Amino acid sequence: MSDPARSAPDPIGEIIPGTPPVPLTVWHVPAPPRGQTLSLPMAQRLVAGFTHRHELVHDLTTGPALARATSSARRRYTATPLDHTGPPATLLVTPWPQPGGEPVEFLAACAGRLHPGGQLALVIATGQVTIHQQLIAAGHATGMAYLQHYIAAHRLCPTGTRLSIHGQHLRVHTDLVILSHPAQANRR
Repeated sequence: MSDPARSAPDPIGEIIPGTPPVPLTVWHVPAPPRGQTLSLPMAQRLVAGFTHRHELVHDLTTGPALARATSSARRRYTATPLDHTGPPATLLVTPWPQPGGEPVEFLAACAGRLHPGGQLALVIATGQVTIHQQLIAAGHATGMAYLQHYIAAHRLCPTGTRLSIHGQHLRVHTDLVILSHPAQANRR
């Protein structure tokens, strides 16, 4: 169960030293396998960064990465559809876009499956330039707050990387937008 007064999980990966230390917003991790939402290192960072031991992670992704990361971190796991009843989660991870997904309706359903203070991680698989702003605005309309934007860089290296082949842009990163369910009952 989420408790807004408890400390945040320890940051993992690259961090900026300080009190408290701050994780970088660019993760250098492998790309998800074809047809899957997350790579295992991406899933591990989400689970470690947003949950504590024995908390519930709700998985709407494709592929086994989040289930494996949740199990190895000793978190509880569910992959039930949003329209099924179940206990509220501390972290809900879902791909975007959703088929026929109206952002406000979908995000409201996600918020309904989170503990107060829980996090929604939207894994964005579209190159649409304004999608982040649209999802943040839809989240605000449901009473959720924007928390963080991570870039999971897959094909960037210091020796130079071709960003296009034959005029087609390569997908070199995955965006993750994190929205937070308010801890107080004063939602809009």
